[in-house]
Amino acid sequence: MKFCIKSESGGRMRIHAVQKRMTYEQADILEYTLQKFGGVASVKVYDRTCDAVIYYTCSRNCMIEFLRGFSYAGVDVPDTVVANSGRAMNAEYQEQLVGKIMYHYARKWLLPAPLRACYTIASSLKFIAEGIKCLWNRKIEVPVLDATAIGVSIVRGDFDTAGSVMFLLGIGELLEEWTHKKSVGNLARSMSLNIGKVWLANSGTEVLADADTIQQGDRIVIHMGNVIPFDSVVVSGDGMVNQASLTGEAVPVHRKEGDSVYAGTVLEEGELTVRVTTVGRGSRYEKVVAMIEESEKLKSGLEGKAEHLADRLVPWTLGGTALTWLLTRNVTKALSVLMVDFSCALKMAMPISVLYAIHEAGTHDLTVKGGKYLEAVADADTIVFDKTGTLTKAKPTVVDVVPFIDETPDNLLRLAACLEEHFPHSMAKAVINAAQAKGLEHEEMHTKVEYVVAHGISSSVDGKKVVIGSYHFVFEDEQCVVPEGKEELFAKLPEEYSHLYMAIENKLAAVICIQDPVRREAADVIAALHKAGFSHIVMMTGDSERTARAIAAKVGVDEYYAEVLPEDKAKFVEERRKAGHKVIMIGDGINDSPALSAADAGIAISDGAEIAREIADITVSGDDLAQIVTLRNISSALMKRIHWNYKKIVGINSALIGLGVLGVIQPATSALLHNTSTILISLNSMKKLLDD
Repeated sequence: MKFCIKSESGGRMRIHAVQKRMTYEQADILEYTLQKFGGVASVKVYDRTCDAVIYYTCSRNCMIEFLRGFSYAGVDVPDTVVANSGRAMNAEYQEQLVGKIMYHYARKWLLPAPLRACYTIASSLKFIAEGIKCLWNRKIEVPVLDATAIGVSIVRGDFDTAGSVMFLLGIGELLEEWTHKKSVGNLARSMSLNIGKVWLANSGTEVLADADTIQQGDRIVIHMGNVIPFDSVVVSGDGMVNQASLTGEAVPVHRKEGDSVYAGTVLEEGELTVRVTTVGRGSRYEKVVAMIEESEKLKSGLEGKAEHLADRLVPWTLGGTALTWLLTRNVTKALSVLMVDFSCALKMAMPISVLYAIHEAGTHDLTVKGGKYLEAVADADTIVFDKTGTLTKAKPTVVDVVPFIDETPDNLLRLAACLEEHFPHSMAKAVINAAQAKGLEHEEMHTKVEYVVAHGISSSVDGKKVVIGSYHFVFEDEQCVVPEGKEELFAKLPEEYSHLYMAIENKLAAVICIQDPVRREAADVIAALHKAGFSHIVMMTGDSERTARAIAAKVGVDEYYAEVLPEDKAKFVEERRKAGHKVIMIGDGINDSPALSAADAGIAISDGAEIAREIADITVSGDDLAQIVTLRNISSALMKRIHWNYKKIVGINSALIGLGVLGVIQPATSALLHNTSTILISLNSMKKLLDD
């Protein structure tokens, strides 16, 4: 593939692909490939000009070498990248917008007046029919207002005014539809599945396989806490499936042999073996789009108020028109009131503001599942952090394996990894990564694995019961003991590390010491959140009092709770809400799911447990906690924009009504200024909320 550099400056390069025409598919492939390259910070590909603007962090030579080696055929791109990119849709709407504008002015300038009048009358029938239909349903809403304004103008013979009103209404509808579909598409893409590995059932064993290799009819095993990657039918097992990502209902449903399960839902309890019926990931995207468009989740409280206020204002506008005519007996002045309504701007600007805020959040790697959650983040005064994987690093590391039986540390680590790899949690990942780093491969040595939420794992190896988990689980729930003569070794375990305990046949076999350092940015983020208006910041953890106290002191939270269970976190959130507080919960594990559901807005760390991401209302990248501050700033800026839009809409339209009643402006001018201001306010709502 051949490129030429059109312009460049420090860290920025504009390149041109030497080809006659770039298809949408080729543009998507090029953009996807560049985004995946580690040395690129951001990229934008322009298919019309065959150009790409690249912001890179690697060396210039490295960037050039990468481009030299690029070819469309040599890239393995997921089907959904091209199928659901939105590039073709954007081009379609751009063409519609340009075509509508050109057609309107060509008709206005080239058609004779009689033909123009006939066309305007024919076009008005749609609007008048919608108004009559609305009245027939005993409603006085925006269609009635539009039909009246257009109808009165035609009756008066003012075809230019009627045509201008319909043109501006058409432009507004097109912009609103385009913005809505674009924002919904961006949100759906970010919510679509990104599952790399699944457990394939193969001759009575489970084999970790690439999701892309799974075929229709294959059997895969779904463990508790994992996302179901494909539409499937249950062939064995029993479990409770959370379908909130598709239906909006957070109450899990019971699934057993013969029942259907769907891609993107989450197994909350139990274990299922399923037969795959649909492999394509596109089905998940389509379902998410449908869910977003139909769900009331998308609407914030202020959006709902705007829509209700808009419809309630229509009778007042009609009444004001009638009153103006009665007082002045001047049809022109009365029509000036009719041409201006508050409802159009309210209904258009508010949803666009929210959808663009969701889109902007997406550019910061923040996935927001609905406008009301941005409103909740803006209003919240309490924020609750889980500790492990949230305030501490998302990738804790194993620093030591202390044996308590006659077995090597490596063999004990191999056994621990064999058990832990079935369940997603940052501590489990630490054990798995440590085993992989030492090349400790293993066959499946155990029988069925049982996961006890927030406690640990229980299984059987060579007929012996093996448990691994917290101190509470191993020593209190399972009644395990320290082997004789090992009490001193147990007492001298290093306190600076978190401990994972493994016991065989009720005797402690090993303690895995895990370093779980505080994120470097954690203290600064907590300080910034205080500054952003959070009055109460809490840390909750299942870890020991000693560890929790040390972490809390380092990061500067207002309050902390140690050795808590999942129900304790959820209970705390519910009690704060009952006391009148708006609460945000941030977590990454299965044990955080109840609290995430209970909060006004639940925020999950993207590289945490799949069930946490699916249940949460917002997902943030695991790279930098500062994104939570960015989320708060976007939410607050959105609320300011919405309130400011209210003021502008009321102020501009009130002024236009006043000028019309006084006879300063004509109805056509009034309609033009009203619709133009509505479009300008809506376009302004598409501007970035945060400065770079």
